[in-house]
This record gives sequence, C-alpha cells and structure tokens, in this order.
Amino acid sequence: MGNAGASLELRDICKSYGIGKDRLVRAADDVSLTIEAGAFVALSGASGSGKSTLLHLIGAIERPDSGTIISNGQNVTALRGGALADYRRTVGFVFQSYHLLPALTALDNVIAPVLPYRTSFNKRERGRELLAAFGLAGREHSLPAKMSGGEQQRVAVARALVNTPALLLADEPTGNLDEATGSEIVELLFHGYRQHGTTLVLVTHDTALAERCDRVLHMHSGRLAASPPKARAEQTTKQI
Repeated sequence: MGNAGASLELRDICKSYGIGKDRLVRAADDVSLTIEAGAFVALSGASGSGKSTLLHLIGAIERPDSGTIISNGQNVTALRGGALADYRRTVGFVFQSYHLLPALTALDNVIAPVLPYRTSFNKRERGRELLAAFGLAGREHSLPAKMSGGEQQRVAVARALVNTPALLLADEPTGNLDEATGSEIVELLFHGYRQHGTTLVLVTHDTALAERCDRVLHMHSGRLAASPPKARAEQTTKQI
C-alpha cells in the first residue's frame, strides 16, 4: 500500500518576515529547485538560514510572497480551500518537538490526521500496525506524558506515515534525542521512504545523516546551493 513519490519544482520562491519595526528578513531569497519523485534530499545550513521556512512553504503550511511551487504538475501556490486541504493530506510532517496532542493516546495521535476523512483502510487497524512496526505494540493507549522522547517521536513518525504520503517533510527529527535513539528514528524514516517510494526532504545538522541522502542542499541567508545528485549506483549502495 502506498502512493508514488511526489515530484517538486520550486520557481523563484521568496518569503520575508518582519523583524521589529522596519527590518525585513528574507527567509527564502529567489529559491529555484527541482526534486525528482522518490528522491531523498537533505537540507543543511546554520540556524536561521531558511531551512524550516522552505519546508513550510513546500508543505503549504505557509505561502510564499512570490514564486511558484509545483508538485506532480499541480500548482500548489494557486490552491485554495478544499483543494489546498487535499494537497496537505498528501504530505507527512515530522518535527523536532513531536507536536503530539497531550490528551490523546498514542493510537489516537497516529490516526488524528485521517479521522475526519474517508479512507480505503481501517484507520485504527492501520494505526496499530504502524505502532507495532515502530516497536510500540502494547503502548496504543499510553498518553504522551507517559512516554519517553524517543517513543513520542516514534508516534510522530507513525502519524506522518499513516496516510502513506507522497511527500514526507522532516524538520530536525532527531534534534531532541540522544544519538542511539536518533539513529533508530532515522532508520524508521528511511524505511517509510524506501517501502512506499515516498519523496523525503529532511532538515538536519547531522553531516553523517546528510551524506546518506541522494542530494545535500545547503542554505545560507535564504539562498540555496545544491550538491550534484549522486550516481544511482552510489544511491543504491547507501540504501542497503
């Protein structure tokens, strides 16, 4: 079960924020980028360089001030209302700070994104399968406050994958975790990416993790510099 990965094209994307009374910070400064369907891309750069903003724009959490974002041939920046909501359902998000709903159990957090909608699968069964696959069988009824940071991030990854998204966006998903737990979370992300052909864009400061990706994109002051895509043979080696 799963969707084919989404292709992405960003054309001349700009996004600025007001800082104080008169100062503007350009978080995305004329960014143009093409990502193949099914690619695994890392975004690196210093804090404040625009990495998270770029993820939010791709995922339609925010709108650019100018420019165009195309996903699978669809102009995302032109979407409104129900069409925009439909696009967002094809995107999975994993954040550094988990963003679990504290009053919901692990299972209910996983299935929360699909609860309002009809699906081709049994939602609770799908949630249980994901939790079990991520080593949380028997923890379905646990509240986030009763779980470790690593367990909470596992729930967050399961939530991001519950609708087998075409595009997975991860913003420093291991930033709050120790090295061993962070490595486990990364493997879960890799597994979801490989199993379903999902396109994965990952923000990370971890050089070793970035090197496992097909491409590494470096951001500085809202501008982008890309390393060349790796040879397919090397990509295959990295994924084994």
